[in-house]
Amino acid sequence: MSLETRITDDLKTAMKAKDQAALRSIRAVKAAIILTKTDGSGNELDEAGEIKLIQKLVKQRQESLGIYEKQGREDLAVTEREEIEILQRYLPQQLSEDELRPIITDIISQTGASGMKDMGKVMGMASAKLAGQADGKTISTMVKQLLT
Repeated sequence: MSLETRITDDLKTAMKAKDQAALRSIRAVKAAIILTKTDGSGNELDEAGEIKLIQKLVKQRQESLGIYEKQGREDLAVTEREEIEILQRYLPQQLSEDELRPIITDIISQTGASGMKDMGKVMGMASAKLAGQADGKTISTMVKQLLT
């Protein structure tokens, strides 16, 4: 089932349940899908693109959450947390650091990386292999740890 179909079904369910948090989040995803489809590039939205789209929406909300928490706006922070939780349902299961370490170690050995000068090479392969399974920031931190 494509993300768009799943979103449409979940939107109907949220409307029937009168779940405002789910409605906000799902409508944001639906709007992002429509924007992506009509941006004029002519590119189809494949599964990898769908994951990137959801990750972008989660990242935006996490940044907003950080700002709201710094400013002491708990009322706005609650909304962001609810939306992050709902959006994460559409992402694949995220890998833990313990699961991530052997994968990145393997990538480092495959590329023959020996130091920080090879970080770009490792990050390119790791980002492609772990798309949707780990956040780019988490991957970057792990690569830095293993290369130094």
